[in-house]
Formats: sequence, C-alpha cells, structure tokens
Amino acid sequence: MPQTRDSSAEADSVASAIFAEIAARGEGKTISPEDAAKRMAHERGEDDLGWRKWLPRVRATAKGLAREGRLVIYRKGKPADPDDVKGVIRLGLPRSD
Repeated sequence: MPQTRDSSAEADSVASAIFAEIAARGEGKTISPEDAAKRMAHERGEDDLGWRKWLPRVRATAKGLAREGRLVIYRKGKPADPDDVKGVIRLGLPRSD
C-alpha cells in the first residue's frame, strides 16, 4: 500500500524525533523507542501517557530507518536484524569505525 502524504509526513516527523533524541544523548549513545515516543507526545502537548500511542509508529519507523542503513537497532547490546527483532531494543546511529 503506498504511503499517503500525511503518513509520509508523520514518518518524517517520527524519524526526526528519533534522531533528535539520539543527538541529545551524545555520540555513541543509544535511546529506547519510548524516549522518541515521549518526545513525539511532548511536542504535540499530549498528556503524560500520550506517548504510548506513538510507540508502534516509532518502532516501525526505526525498522525502516535500519533497513536504509541510517539507524542501528540493538538487542542485548548487539546489532539486530530489523526484520526479526522483537522485545526490548535500543536505537543508535551506525558506528563509523
């Protein structure tokens, strides 16, 4: 199913929140998807639990960014395949060795 303009704009907004959270943590640091979801809710003035509705979108966007090579999904401290990962994850930038 093709993305609509609204869903594409929303995905861009979610990606921006992910990268902003990672940048705020500093080089080499990772974030949880919840961190980006909370940023999304805060930016929209939602209540304290509003972030929960953003969590599935953050995780889906993170998987797409990982497939593009723009983000790394970590599971138990190791890079994980975005198509197979489940459970507790962390998000970070690709490391330049």
